[in-house]
Amino acid sequence: MKFEIDYKTIDRVAGPLVVVKKVGNAGYNEIVKIRLGNGEIKLGQVLETSDQYAVVQVFGQTGGINIDTTSVSFLGETFKIGVSENMLGRIFDGQGKPRDGNAVVSSEEKKDINGEPINPASRAMPADFIETGISTIDGLITLVRGQKLPIFSSSGMPHNQLAAQVTRQAKVKNSSENFAVVFAGIGITYDDARYFINDFTKTGALKRTVAFINLADDSSIERILTPRLALTTAEYLAYEKGMHVLVILTDMTNYCESLREIASAREEVPGRRGYPGYMYTDLASLYERAGMIKGRKGSITQLDILTMPGDDVTHPIPDLTGYITEGQIYLSRDLHKKDIYPPINPIGSLSRLKNNGIGNGKTREDHGNVADQLYGAYARSQEAKNLSSIVGVDALGDIDKMYLKFGEQFEAKFIRQGNYEERSIERTLEIGWELLSELPEDQLTRIKKDYIAKYYKPKKA
Repeated sequence: MKFEIDYKTIDRVAGPLVVVKKVGNAGYNEIVKIRLGNGEIKLGQVLETSDQYAVVQVFGQTGGINIDTTSVSFLGETFKIGVSENMLGRIFDGQGKPRDGNAVVSSEEKKDINGEPINPASRAMPADFIETGISTIDGLITLVRGQKLPIFSSSGMPHNQLAAQVTRQAKVKNSSENFAVVFAGIGITYDDARYFINDFTKTGALKRTVAFINLADDSSIERILTPRLALTTAEYLAYEKGMHVLVILTDMTNYCESLREIASAREEVPGRRGYPGYMYTDLASLYERAGMIKGRKGSITQLDILTMPGDDVTHPIPDLTGYITEGQIYLSRDLHKKDIYPPINPIGSLSRLKNNGIGNGKTREDHGNVADQLYGAYARSQEAKNLSSIVGVDALGDIDKMYLKFGEQFEAKFIRQGNYEERSIERTLEIGWELLSELPEDQLTRIKKDYIAKYYKPKKA
């Protein structure tokens, strides 16, 4: 650590930013100590520097910072978090400080929250099935260990309940290896935070969970830190302690709004809809921290939840996220209006790594064929539904009427599931075959005849 020098050369305060003059040795991302005239200490981080000045983002409110009485010192290091296995079962705020009222965790070492770059050649291909206990995800949009799979939701949708359910139920199939969850609430409301904490505590999920909670009334700058604290903790548990870690980040829309706020305060030239032009790169720096490394036992899997402004899937946040990640889970407002939980619509959802994690020895040999057939049949049912809205149900042909009924049964029996109902992959496939057995055998064009002979059980006339 370099020798600290106090600078009383603050030029101006602009929103969450403090501009300090006559600073020649500040480094990008360097941590700053801000001492107010009344002795209060605030922390900040260097966003921009030159031979003449440094722009510092403050962790917390800038109220009370008087340019005449406030001093700034540069600490010569980036933001780090002390990590330890003892963090499991604990709840922290957006700066890594305990939020649960318990003592500070004794750390084994300190880690830079920006992480370390991973050599692409060192990455291992994700190939192990993660069982969430939710039929639509496990059966059709399969989550694979080491994958990054976002959940595209909207305001008022039950994405919080879905995140909590995945946290409770997720596990690596047929494995006794350590499995942990790192949860990050980014700019969430107090009610949402209380919901998550109560649910984790009541169900016992907190024992294997590290939670970071940044509330909506906390500093928006902390929203930039929160996911990085969570991912740094996950990397420690995965790559140094050999755990399989599921990271849940919610809500990435709040994170991106903070990026826009900071960019506006810096008077940067805005990009699409006012968001900074580097938002793609910034999101990639978070999403790409998921994965597996050759020679390392652990893994990091990401579920990134974002609420689409105006239900617009073409909005820059979901649009850029879709380019970086390996598919998406799409929550449908139409299904939600039907009181179907979880309202996951297979049409519009995708897991690009699904085929890596399913099949014989991982789930079951017929899994891929069943998923393809269910998806195709449900898509056909939606076509019949759209047609019926134009010509009426009575004008439909017998095949279209059959698929229309299939779609209703599929939503009622396969998609619909209790918030505390955990289904094994075997039960999910069993439900799938029950639905497919309602169709004539000649409609099962995507399933091998061997599997039809083994699992297809049409009702006797």
